[in-house]
Amino acid sequence: MPHWVDLPTKQFGTYVEYLAKLYFVRLGADIYLPEIDNKGIDFVVRMPNGAYLEIQVKGRRQLKYFFVPKSQFPENQPRWMFLALFLDKHKEDGEYFLIPVGAWATPNALFKDYPYVGKKSEPEWGLRFSPKNLVLLEPHRFPSSLDLLRP
Repeated sequence: MPHWVDLPTKQFGTYVEYLAKLYFVRLGADIYLPEIDNKGIDFVVRMPNGAYLEIQVKGRRQLKYFFVPKSQFPENQPRWMFLALFLDKHKEDGEYFLIPVGAWATPNALFKDYPYVGKKSEPEWGLRFSPKNLVLLEPHRFPSSLDLLRP
């Protein structure tokens, strides 16, 4: 049984955030932490090639619908803002995916754009998980998804 299964929700969130940082450090990246976490950025990464990435980390233990408010992950951000998504999927180490904010620019069965214009709900980016939709995550598997950042 994976070691994070019994962690309370807040501890699980901290665990996946530290794990994401560790994955980047193993690639030779430097990690920078914001003084105040009020803009939806958990940390900034300086890659070995000098590129900077803004990272928002989320972890899911169940493959249910998941969303990020657009206020935390604005669509007008440049291509270096990413969602580092940890999926349990009942594997020993889980799986990480690095998804650029631009992935929602062309919604599909997995990536959903809910603007909620004129509604009480805030606009959000959604991920509608299902066994057949998971194949749409494959281009974002970490660390191979970093190949998309190469000039």
